[in-house]
Amino acid sequence: MLVILAPGQGSQKPGFMSSWLEIPAFKTKLEEFSDAISLDLIQHGTLSDEETIRDTAIAQPLIVGASIATASLLNTVNVSGVAGHSVGEVSAAAIANVLTDVQAMQLVKVRAKAMALAAATSEATSMAAVLGGDQETVIARLTELGLSPANYNGAGQIVAAGSKSGIEKLVAEGPQGSKVISLSVAGAFHTSYMQPAVSELAAFTSSMEISNPEIKLWSNQNGQLVSNGAEFINLLVGQVANSVRWDLCMEAMVKAGVTAVIEVSPAGTLAGLAKRGMPGVEIVALKEPKDLELAQDLINRSVKKD
Repeated sequence: MLVILAPGQGSQKPGFMSSWLEIPAFKTKLEEFSDAISLDLIQHGTLSDEETIRDTAIAQPLIVGASIATASLLNTVNVSGVAGHSVGEVSAAAIANVLTDVQAMQLVKVRAKAMALAAATSEATSMAAVLGGDQETVIARLTELGLSPANYNGAGQIVAAGSKSGIEKLVAEGPQGSKVISLSVAGAFHTSYMQPAVSELAAFTSSMEISNPEIKLWSNQNGQLVSNGAEFINLLVGQVANSVRWDLCMEAMVKAGVTAVIEVSPAGTLAGLAKRGMPGVEIVALKEPKDLELAQDLINRSVKKD
């Protein structure tokens, strides 16, 4: 069984779209998406610097646009499912046909702006990656500092979020047996600091026309399969202020019999986690157009089982 993985924020690098834009179908999609949300994704994906594309309001639409566009280049007849990490759930909703591509872009534009505003209007917040260490020990240290586990990424990685002062203390004195790396982000995503964004997203999605997924679709909430499109969108909205359980997504995919995964652009992060968290699973990361041939071969060798 083969599934598509859609990456989250932080996976984008300056100029990552340049080679993809040489493919006419990809460029056409990005032009369509840019028009739909009044944001020049092509410029940001080719010319904008790291600081610019780190901005949440730009990063999230850029990632989702690239993910949907690269997925559309594949013949997905043998793809059995899809899972997205954080904002990648918006991409996953489009790939599973819960939303149209344009609906997904409109949703991510609102999501990005709402999260950026929530971060800007709260106290100074930040995030840090905690690598290694016993999970109970890590969580205990976060609790001690008033921080939250924003992402359970599996493979011994937890991303902490909360007050900037708490993150600074965590970096200075991390949990025993771990390494802590400060992240350059705009705020404490996937924590209660993002609650204002949840309210705005709930209002925006309440009038959207939503379909049920046409392939298997896993949720970040608890790694569960969701067969109702409206339920998935509701979970996606609430996830903005709650932990991303990517560890449980990977466990659920393995238990479901997933034997191969393709990470769509901007790829690399989830493929790396899958190598450690989904041992024995065949992996292709769409980092460059040349990877399409490997991905299509993997799809052709897979037999869809629902």
